[in-house]
Amino acid sequence: MSAVMVAKKVTRKWEKLPGKNTFCCDGRVMMARQKGVFYLTLFLIIGTCALFFAFECPYLAVNLSPAIPVAAAVLFLFVVAMLLRTSFSDPGVLPRALPDEATFIEMEIEAANGNVPPGQRAPPRIRNVQINNQIVKLKYCYTCKIFRPPRASHCSICDNCVERFDHHCPWVGNCVGKRNYRYFYLFTLSLSLLTIFIFAFDIVHVVMRSVDTGFLNTLKQTPGSYPL
Repeated sequence: MSAVMVAKKVTRKWEKLPGKNTFCCDGRVMMARQKGVFYLTLFLIIGTCALFFAFECPYLAVNLSPAIPVAAAVLFLFVVAMLLRTSFSDPGVLPRALPDEATFIEMEIEAANGNVPPGQRAPPRIRNVQINNQIVKLKYCYTCKIFRPPRASHCSICDNCVERFDHHCPWVGNCVGKRNYRYFYLFTLSLSLLTIFIFAFDIVHVVMRSVDTGFLNTLKQTPGSYPL
């Protein structure tokens, strides 16, 4: 008889110690719990581009160039892709220490510092490590129970230590750190280009129509130009 192998599901650290983040798709999608501003960002981008495609692009494609709506669509898709990549990516969260690991680290710290007399403040918890022949000080995080690497910091909103922490951006609904900084940079850059593109061709559209029908009639015919 062949032995029946029962596969046990491995419980990962993010399932035990998620901080203040939410996870989907088996941990592949990660976001902060405060996502209201992120939805506003997504609505503003989609809404602005929808007005541009509905009121500006038909006239510009016929009277100026059909490449205008194509370029706008490419920029729009790239902006949304970079926004979602930034928002749903792990920014570089450092896993917390499990209870057994935290207990062991606490014992090491107590053994190194010794007993602190009553009334005296305990010395700062710092571990010196040698990197490229240089001594680097690692600071201890009292929440995550780990010695975090240089340039890492604890985000109070997500309640996690993030490697190469830059800031917590409410507009993308996530921290910006080591693993998603490139996507955040591409998002801000492409969004700036899309904004300039839409604003410039909105003005071109109004000017071209105004030559034929006048400025006030143009605004009446294309009400989408107001919010743009």
